[in-house]
Amino acid sequence: MSHYEGYEPVIGLEIHAQLNTRSLMFGRAPNQFGDEPNVNLDFLNTGQPGALPVINKEAVKKAVFFGLAIEADINLISLFDRKSYFYPDCPLNFQITQFYKPIIVGGEITTEVEGETKLFRIHHAHLENDAGKLIHFPDFTGVDFNRSGAPLLEIVSEPCMHSPKDASAYAQAIKAILEYIDSSECNMQEGHFRMDANISVRKKGESGLRPKTEIKNMNSFFNMELAIESEIQRQIEFYENNPGKKLISGTYRFDLERRKTILMRSKESADDYRYFPEPDLPPLVLTKKFIEELREELPELPRAKFKRYVEVLGLSHYSADLLVNDKPLCKDFEEGLKIAKNPKAFCNWLTVEFIGLIKESGKTLKEIGIDTKQIAELANLVEEGVITGRIAKSVASDMLKSPGKPPALIVKENPDYQPLRDTSLIEEIVDRVLALNAPSIADYKNGRDKALQYLIGQVMKECKGKATPGLTRDILIKKIEAL
Repeated sequence: MSHYEGYEPVIGLEIHAQLNTRSLMFGRAPNQFGDEPNVNLDFLNTGQPGALPVINKEAVKKAVFFGLAIEADINLISLFDRKSYFYPDCPLNFQITQFYKPIIVGGEITTEVEGETKLFRIHHAHLENDAGKLIHFPDFTGVDFNRSGAPLLEIVSEPCMHSPKDASAYAQAIKAILEYIDSSECNMQEGHFRMDANISVRKKGESGLRPKTEIKNMNSFFNMELAIESEIQRQIEFYENNPGKKLISGTYRFDLERRKTILMRSKESADDYRYFPEPDLPPLVLTKKFIEELREELPELPRAKFKRYVEVLGLSHYSADLLVNDKPLCKDFEEGLKIAKNPKAFCNWLTVEFIGLIKESGKTLKEIGIDTKQIAELANLVEEGVITGRIAKSVASDMLKSPGKPPALIVKENPDYQPLRDTSLIEEIVDRVLALNAPSIADYKNGRDKALQYLIGQVMKECKGKATPGLTRDILIKKIEAL
């Protein structure tokens, strides 16, 4: 953080996750995305007089699941409150939320940030209903009330992050947990997972918190990093140019084209929202038995999976983190793992080679028609010495051209993919390479192992990757020792 010129950023996130229940948080209308505007309506989410809310039990279960996953305290008694909210997409003119006594208190997230393991603390998480959606046209703005009343779990962190990368890693870990416990679809393009960032900066060594600003409604980790970085730099410039002055708190949006935060309005306080207990809902009462039964249903969580991948399978922290934060990819990896002879090699073929090859297409392996078990089969062919790694790269490209075709069949049908097993031919190539590389021979004899790797590479180049590295190495060592 040296580029922050003696300042320390302090960041907290508020994450709004839409829970994937069948109906709304307090009403009976369907909770689903993509329908025609204003078809999923009921008396409550359109603000009809006399309509009364009823708590969605499934939303409560999904919230408790999350609380258990982050090892938080689950309040056996939590309360709902009204938050005055006057805006066109909120026909009730208030939001039902949990301000004074939320369902989840505390909890923590452990995740990787640029190769370093970090722990982030959660303040609380509460249930509430979502607002509708404003749709802007050239001459007017329309309101779609389908989302009005959708169940939200708002997850509020402590101000415990100190860089954009911290915030992004924390948010990705939250998203992964919600997906693993099936509490939310977390489709960011559809608004299922939205992030608000609260940011302040202070001099390094300073203990108190300075005034903060909030950047609203971000649905991209990369863009959130850009927005936070922009706001950090803006605040540092303010303090440097205005010594002794205090920053005015405000709510901002991020302009991606200009790469800067834009003020929307001055910051509201809790008093502005006029919170008071929700008169139409009783306290939400849970039993210890209910919570323990849900605890038994928890799947293997991302962090536990990460530890297993690193400690048992020997994957790098980078690869394990990449897998656990992408549930569909992780599921594919688990499928291939059933037949892979070398989990680490299979992981590299999946996450580096194949994901690299399809990156520009914007599609997933499944959409292209590649079964990850076939990627494991390809990795096994290399492990068994049937083909070399260089040939396997060409086979991988052919697999993408002919999805579903087994790699063994691709190898069998192409004469160029047959490995070179004739020892006499390899020896001839080795002799030619040694004759041209006397300095490397001397380096190897002086204990420089890299020289041998260079010679192996030269032999592989001569035979177009058809000789197995192990056999090539043995022949090279034998020939050098005989010199």
